[in-house]
Amino acid sequence: MRSLSTLLFAILIAAGRSTSWALVNIPLTKLERTGSYFQGSLHADRDRASSLKGRPTSGPRTIPASNLAYTQYTTSVGVGSPAAYYNLVVDTGSSKTFVGSYVRTSTSVPTGQDVNVSYWTGFFSGSEYYDTVTLAADFVITNQSIGDALQYADFGGVDGIIGVGPVDLTQGTLSPDANALIPTVMNNALKQGLIKKQTLGVLFAPATTYNDTNGVLTYGGIDHALYTGEITYTPVTKILPAAQFWGINVTCLTYGTHTFIPQSTAGIVDTGTTAVLLADDFFAMYLDATPGAYLGANNTGFIVILSSSVADIQPLNFTIGGCVFSMDTAAQLIPLDQNAMFGGETGLQYGVIATRGADSGRGLDFAIGQKFMERYYVVFDADDHRVGFAYTDHTFSTYLP
Repeated sequence: MRSLSTLLFAILIAAGRSTSWALVNIPLTKLERTGSYFQGSLHADRDRASSLKGRPTSGPRTIPASNLAYTQYTTSVGVGSPAAYYNLVVDTGSSKTFVGSYVRTSTSVPTGQDVNVSYWTGFFSGSEYYDTVTLAADFVITNQSIGDALQYADFGGVDGIIGVGPVDLTQGTLSPDANALIPTVMNNALKQGLIKKQTLGVLFAPATTYNDTNGVLTYGGIDHALYTGEITYTPVTKILPAAQFWGINVTCLTYGTHTFIPQSTAGIVDTGTTAVLLADDFFAMYLDATPGAYLGANNTGFIVILSSSVADIQPLNFTIGGCVFSMDTAAQLIPLDQNAMFGGETGLQYGVIATRGADSGRGLDFAIGQKFMERYYVVFDADDHRVGFAYTDHTFSTYLP
């Protein structure tokens, strides 16, 4: 889903999903349908199936997710019968599920609709099908809408997206039935009695290898073993455009003695965004308050922090639902051995806080991405229109360059 050589696709995809900003026009590339590139990971599927032995057929399902190249989280999804497996990006910032090199089987039913979805620096177009989707051995959704990506741009390294955002985001993506809503995998899992609640629990953790199965997704509920203490819930914001997504209000943002957000402001929580994005004016304050920090010259979009200043970095504190959730020094920095994956230079210290690309006051003043979520358990609760956060065993850690 992301380009590893630039920051644009890695951290700005969420900001550009709003219809209030112009989309980037990108030439489409014909999807090649040869080789093993789109075959998915059978190993991940076997691991997932093994982890689900003994679970009830209508209770929460906890399955693995993998961090690819330190910048995106994928899960193995089977489509068709017999299933072909695909590594799909887990995306709470979009709601359409699509795959490349779609293998049609006896369960594949064309809908007669074309499908077109634009992301900030990505795009796919193709044909719409109904098909069987296997998320686990005993978690099989029938008649799920699947996009067959015949053309796409900027989705290198993955096979597509599993969209678990609000269903309203799917309106306007079909042709000729432009007004139709496309039920998400969560919608259909609930309707078919596979889960009892439209709740998605997400646990990410800092990756230690290039392809690290360090994430967990719980469909239909929460896994109490994955967090510590209590879950703090906050309602989905009513402020547009953040309200169209998994948007929340942050009531205060501080960094040491500096206050960047003094009152409630809206933004989004997005598994499809790598970094933590702040409105330009908030970001400028963060940059000024971080000793020795400057914007890198190699178009990564990340800030560079002098090694001698790392010890002076202060906790970045988000107040959400009346509780403070901090990013400590380790959470704000990219380990040096990962620089190449982000397009950075060897030996420089980069930070994960970046600019959103617009000043505050436009209804989407921040994006809480993976680098924040790797420190907390996050719950997306569609039934009660809220997002929850809880501490984990890896909320705080020692920075290791």
